[in-house]
Amino acid sequence: MAPTKTPVFSIGPEHLTLPRLWAFVQSGKALALSDEAVKRIENCRAYLDQKVVDHPTPIYGINTGFGSLYNISIDGRDLAALQENLVRSHACGAGGEVPAEVVRLMLLLKVQSLAYGHSGISLEVAQLLVAFYNHDILPVVYEQGSLGASGDLAPLAHLSLPLLGEGWVDYKGERVLAIDAMKSAGLKPIQLQSKEGLALLNGTQFMTAYMAGNVYGLHKLSYLADLIAAVSLDAYDGRLDPFDPLIHKVRPHQGQEESAARIRTFLEGSALATRAKKHVQDPYSFRCVPQVHGATKDALRYVTGVFTTEINAVTDNPTIFPEEDKIISGGNFHGQTLALAQDMLAIAAAELANISERRTYLLLSGQRELPPFLVARPGLNSGLMIAQYTAASIVSQNKQLCTPASVDSVVSSNGQEDHVSMGANAATKAYRVVDNLETVLAIELITASQALFFRQEKSAPFIESFLENLRETVPFIEKDRIISEDIAAAKQFLQKLDVEEELLFSGSV
Repeated sequence: MAPTKTPVFSIGPEHLTLPRLWAFVQSGKALALSDEAVKRIENCRAYLDQKVVDHPTPIYGINTGFGSLYNISIDGRDLAALQENLVRSHACGAGGEVPAEVVRLMLLLKVQSLAYGHSGISLEVAQLLVAFYNHDILPVVYEQGSLGASGDLAPLAHLSLPLLGEGWVDYKGERVLAIDAMKSAGLKPIQLQSKEGLALLNGTQFMTAYMAGNVYGLHKLSYLADLIAAVSLDAYDGRLDPFDPLIHKVRPHQGQEESAARIRTFLEGSALATRAKKHVQDPYSFRCVPQVHGATKDALRYVTGVFTTEINAVTDNPTIFPEEDKIISGGNFHGQTLALAQDMLAIAAAELANISERRTYLLLSGQRELPPFLVARPGLNSGLMIAQYTAASIVSQNKQLCTPASVDSVVSSNGQEDHVSMGANAATKAYRVVDNLETVLAIELITASQALFFRQEKSAPFIESFLENLRETVPFIEKDRIISEDIAAAKQFLQKLDVEEELLFSGSV
């Protein structure tokens, strides 16, 4: 049966960037292996098959056991069973189910890594992974189980189990047995050959799939944090002096300069921003927006570089080099680089939420000629009082989630795997922090929009237009109503906003 989509994205050894990856994923179009990828995969598999025949000496994971069982040789007749048993035994994930968009990215990124032709996978297996992606056959994968060191073993085992016709998948909106989904799509299960189970299970695709969403999400939210801060600055009757380019020229951190420039651009033409001020200075949450938001941008620039390197890498083990006639057992599956980067990303995202909540607090405090809690009749109405409570609870949770995973390690596999990265935990924690940040920014946006109603002068044309669109979703709060519905609506409004790629990724990729 033909794929449900028309192949348009040719995957292979070509360099993959975050914008290119995200544009393809969002397009909903199909995946295909490039001619070069097909050639490399077939060449590597042919080399490995000949190597097993010519040199029956132990080669880790090919004709030996795994982990601390590396010293047990496996008879040639059992090599297929060895690989399939590996997949079954390692499919022991637990916890919540991985979101569909992350599973889809895991499939894509696994194909990308295999396409370099250093993994020994057969073309049949690679093409079946592509078919799963194109038919939207999404294996049920669980959040917990990876130590982020011997690859993402448990999550990738759940991703791979349906290739054998086993386990469960989500297909056409239903939870079905993998074999039934495959029959419906005209696909057949495969029997794994030597090395193939290990090639599928070793790798960092669970970590990097989460990281893709985290990095892209924080790029967008970094831009929106600047925009929402500009709305809040005008709503609070803040001063523009701290955004003067001269200030940032003498402390030229790139992110700081970018944030200051964005705020100035957003506020061009604002009568509120340029009117005479009674106060000579603003609190830090307004005055230091460039320094705080900019630090997140600089951290994100580093994390984006780590991510881009990783998605263009071979991360299973052992690694096969046909041209050099070498099969090398190493540690490219170790996720320490990703763990450190994800911990940094989580902290950088949490700081945007921290300063956002402080701006919300000040806008509700009854200062600067604004009514307490931004309602016309405070007392009878509580207004946005408890919205700030919600933001405060979320930023507190973020601080707890930002305890670094990358400093932890638990010995596993009977001591053979004696240092692990915990990069998978870093990735799933960061995912929650980024989502929390979006909620906190939505609360600030509601608050700032509400505050501007009490100002006589207009804000900048760009901001006025932005808020007109918001108010179609979240209208002015005249009297108390269910604010959780407004928060959900504002969050959905932010999610649907399209931001130009050059604004999202300037200076970062």
